[in-house]
Amino acid sequence: MLVTSGKARLFALVAVAILSSAPRARANINDYEFRLVEAQFKTGQAIVSVSLVHKPDDKPAPNAVIFATRLDMAPDGMESMTSMIEPAPSPDPGVYRFQVDLTDAGTWRISLAAKVQGESGTLQSRLILKVAP
Repeated sequence: MLVTSGKARLFALVAVAILSSAPRARANINDYEFRLVEAQFKTGQAIVSVSLVHKPDDKPAPNAVIFATRLDMAPDGMESMTSMIEPAPSPDPGVYRFQVDLTDAGTWRISLAAKVQGESGTLQSRLILKVAP
């Protein structure tokens, strides 16, 4: 059987259509989570470390872009009670650090929003800190 150039083109187009419609092996943004390295603090200035992990294999996820942060006392019913939170350098891949000012004892919440490299969607997380006097 002789394949003409027209048949070859048609075959190539069909192959491309089939391959492009095949599901891609990408993780889901829900396969990632932030975890506190430590959850107990004393009032005052502190460094809070948060690890970002890929849950299926429990490996760190470096190079995420954290574009929104908030620190408040919402768990104690005082969402309007906010405090300073700023990024701080981290020596470990997949660990993100924040300089915070824990002005009062109680329960604080850190809210984070991030983009994970190679994934679509936004990872949002709320982590709870316990602060003693």
